Amino acid sequence: MHMKTATLCASFLLLAGSAYAQTMEEAWRQAAALEKSIALPTFKAQQYPITDFGAVANDPARLNHEAINAAITACSAAGGGTVTVPAGVFYTAPITLKSNVNLRVEENAVLKFTTEAKYYFPAVLTRWEGIDCYNAHPLIYAREAENIAITGRGTIDGSASSSDWWAKCGAARYGYREGQISQRTGRPKLLVFEQNQTPVEERIMTEEDGLRPQLINLYACTRVLIEDVTLISSPFWVIHPLLCDQLTVRNVSVSSHGPNSDGCDPESCSNVLIEGCTFDTGDDCIAIKSGRNNDGRRWSKPSENIIVRRCQMKDGHGGVVIGSEISGGYRNLYVEDCEMDSPELDRVIRIKTSTCRGGVVENVFVRNVKVGQCREAVLKINLLYEPRELCRRDFPPVVHNVHLENVTSGKSRYGVLITGLENMENVYDVTVSNSTFNGVEKGNSISGARNVKYNNLRINGEAVEK
Repeated sequence: MHMKTATLCASFLLLAGSAYAQTMEEAWRQAAALEKSIALPTFKAQQYPITDFGAVANDPARLNHEAINAAITACSAAGGGTVTVPAGVFYTAPITLKSNVNLRVEENAVLKFTTEAKYYFPAVLTRWEGIDCYNAHPLIYAREAENIAITGRGTIDGSASSSDWWAKCGAARYGYREGQISQRTGRPKLLVFEQNQTPVEERIMTEEDGLRPQLINLYACTRVLIEDVTLISSPFWVIHPLLCDQLTVRNVSVSSHGPNSDGCDPESCSNVLIEGCTFDTGDDCIAIKSGRNNDGRRWSKPSENIIVRRCQMKDGHGGVVIGSEISGGYRNLYVEDCEMDSPELDRVIRIKTSTCRGGVVENVFVRNVKVGQCREAVLKINLLYEPRELCRRDFPPVVHNVHLENVTSGKSRYGVLITGLENMENVYDVTVSNSTFNGVEKGNSISGARNVKYNNLRINGEAVEK
């Protein structure tokens, strides 16, 4: 698509989107209906302790993945139930979850994963930074499973550190040393696969490509629950639901400060509830995605209908984020009753995209959010993300119908920071209402946007009108 054609398409979307813009009142009615429609998995009463299948606790020399996977297979084959991980530290290699299985990590139990890369191959079908490929087996993986859960008050430990997984990002500050295996090899290769649209079955990454696995990756699964567990030290993204429907993430604690340690990244997912969770991360706390560039457009599968509520965000590049791999688009986000506070939290609500990505992001509703402090902005919309990426740049994105209400913040560099495209107002219909931002260094900064409105917004004690 040429830029002129893309611009005409974008202009049509601007007009079409305006006609269907939701009001706040309508939006929260829809959110209430959405919550009721998200089905939880249910399981038979039978339990399958992993120790019955040969798992042994507290022995670092013993990896228990064969016993755990045997328990999961037996449970699923019998029609389902709960595979239990009892108290103790169980060292393991990757695990594959199957339909009708609840993997319950009991209180005082730890699943501790090996960092030896050889155990994570052969590769499995996934996406890596929004690009379809076969890559290292995620620590916990499921593909096309139904009615599954990961629950319990125990801990799932990815064991990542700067002496192993994190160094593979290729950055010296995370332990990389010249000559090590790292994504400096695999990532450029994968980006070329995407731009050339190499068939996915030929995009097979190896251990030498250095692309780190996700802690939890659920591919094309339905009726999913992740509840109560503590997730720490992930090699890469922590929770990565991909092409999933009917997903609940509840009362989960995420702590991982490595590179790309996003907390929860629903990608091309529908009907999602994330509630009561705590995120303390080295990247975005929650980042909603829908595929990168040509791959996202080829699938044309937006993420949609996601509720985030009663969550706590500490460190992270953003609290609730859309993008940057958002080429399939996004619609209908509802964020409420969250608390965010850290000098290492960069933004509160963030939308990041570019002319590589394209797509439409619409209907973002945020209310009742308390922010102690963040580093850069309470609301940031950036259509110029990653300007050095090598890609076709004739896909202008559109962001519209973004509304914040009753948001308070104690410290930030900006209140609202919008960086749009030159000569195109592809960000529009943005409102901030009944909100107070204090300790703001530089006020608001808006470019490439139209119809940005402030209704009873006070910055540093003074009313802001527009």
